[in-house]
Formats: sequence, structure tokens, C-alpha cells
Amino acid sequence: MKIFYAVQATGNGHIARAVEIIPFLRKYGQVDVFLSGSNTTLRADLPVKFRSKGISLFYNSNGRLDTPKIIRQLNPFYINREISKLPVADYDLIISDFEFFAARACKKIGKPFWHWGHQASFSSSLTPRPKKREPFAEWVLQNYCASPNKVGFHFKSYEDWILPPVIKTSLWEAKPSTQKHITVYLPHYSNIEIRRYLYGIEGVSFEVFSKETKKTEIDYNISWKPVDNESFSQSMIHSRGVICGAGFETPAEALFLKKPLMVIPIQGQYEQYCNAAALEEFGVAVVNRLDINFSSVFHKWLKTAPKYTQSIKFISTEESVKLFMNKALHSL
Repeated sequence: MKIFYAVQATGNGHIARAVEIIPFLRKYGQVDVFLSGSNTTLRADLPVKFRSKGISLFYNSNGRLDTPKIIRQLNPFYINREISKLPVADYDLIISDFEFFAARACKKIGKPFWHWGHQASFSSSLTPRPKKREPFAEWVLQNYCASPNKVGFHFKSYEDWILPPVIKTSLWEAKPSTQKHITVYLPHYSNIEIRRYLYGIEGVSFEVFSKETKKTEIDYNISWKPVDNESFSQSMIHSRGVICGAGFETPAEALFLKKPLMVIPIQGQYEQYCNAAALEEFGVAVVNRLDINFSSVFHKWLKTAPKYTQSIKFISTEESVKLFMNKALHSL
């Protein structure tokens, strides 16, 4: 079987998930990866055969989406050219992890494809939403990579086609401990903004992973570290707690490790508001933004050491791939 796997490279989560999935997917056939996007700092250790700048999300320095920069990349001629270059007709199975170009290439020739990823779960009305819904953002989630063939990932199996999160092999094998540091990953904030609110907080140290950092540097109570999959995992495994955006992979890993978790959604990114609504049901602390009140909010969070009101029933990546392929093979 020839498998075409389109991976969204906006942020690191989709790539990290694909790295775990592909070794098991290869048991079913040849896997060629289409990597689409230009806003990732994680090394793509994947069998990439096709590459595109894609359509990416960008952020300004203070935790918001950079909407003008996102809009500037929406060139119809460029998009149509990239879609026409993809040889999806040559493959037996097409998988898109919320990747637009591959989805459109399939629809252009009437080729079925599978939407397999976290965003697929939002086609269910049962997955949590914030109190204030955003109609256009909802429309994007429903239509950007729409397919009648879908398998989602979420913190909870809200429907029988929604699987638990994919967890890295290194975390399954880990022996967590509680050291003094807090692991921080907030790629939507600049180092200057993060330092403004974390520097000098007494009694705790922070290990901050940042795309702006090229080598580890100590800055009083902050250790600045470059983004690296393994060192980030080790930091989380032995952390006192985790602070990150309201994405999917990192919060799921923190919950898996049973670490106190605080999430700060990217302002203006509706999907993260949805994730935050789901995480609140687990007892996770949701903070709107980094600001002058952060120190007091942080200390309160640290003292309460949140105990999660629900637990996720995790399954192995091998089992996730098996469940997906059972559905996909029956559709061929």
C-alpha cells in the first residue's frame, strides 16, 4: 500500500504526533510525507517527500495571532499551484492532519481521503466549546479539511471515532519525579515578554523552551533552552509543573505525567479556546494572558497543586494506528 500523509507544520504538535505514528503506519505500507507550513521549530524526523510553505499561523510578541501576516500568505495563484503539484492520485490511502492543500487536491479529482488529527474531533458537536462561540472560526474548523472519513484525537472520547491523545514513547517509559523547576513552552510570546513576568519570582525556577533561544542560558531563575523534543520531554518528566499554550499535544503529555498544568491560550485562536474549555473540565488552570497579575495567579496555582477531576484513558500509539487503519482499510 502507498500511503500519502499530509502533516500540518504550523507549530510543533502535528509533527511530534506524526513522528510517533509513522513507525507503526509503515507496517501497512510505504509512507510518503507531505510537510506543509513554515512555522515550526521542531526538527522534522520524517520521510518527507513533498514540501510546501503551506498556510501557517503566525503570532506577534505578546500572545496574539498576527492576522495581517496570516492574510498576506493567502495568494490564490500560489495555493492553486501548490495543490496541482500533489500527486494524490498515485496513492492508495491519503491521510491529512488538518492540511488544506492535500484535502483540496483530493476533492479536485474526487479522491477520498481521511482527516486524522485533533481538529477532526471538532466536527462533533459533543466536543467542548467556549461560552462565546465564534461563527467564522467554527466554519473554518468544519470546512478547512472536511471529510466524511475522519478519526479524531481529543482529551476525552466524546464519540467512538475520537481517540485519546498520542503520547511519545519516551513518556510511556519515563519515571517522573518532582524537582524545583516549572517547564514553560509559550511560543506565542517573545522572550522579552516571558522574562517580564517570570524573572525574579522567588522560590521557583523556570525552564523556558523558546524558538528565539539557540543555546542554554541561565538568567537568574530562568533557564532559557532551545526547542528540542527530547530535552523538553525530560524537563516535563522531572518538573514541578507545566505552563504552556492551550494546544493539544503538550497539555496531553502533562496530563499523562500527572503534572500540575496551567494553560495560556493564544489570543484570537478559537481552537485553543475550545481546548481550554475541555481542559477546565479536567481541573486545569486556564489563564487568559501574561500580565502584571501573573505572579499572584502563579503562586495561587502552585499552592493549590490542582488535582484533576477526570482521568484520560490513554492507549498506545500502536493501538491508535491499528484502530485507525481498521477503519481506513474497510473503506478502500
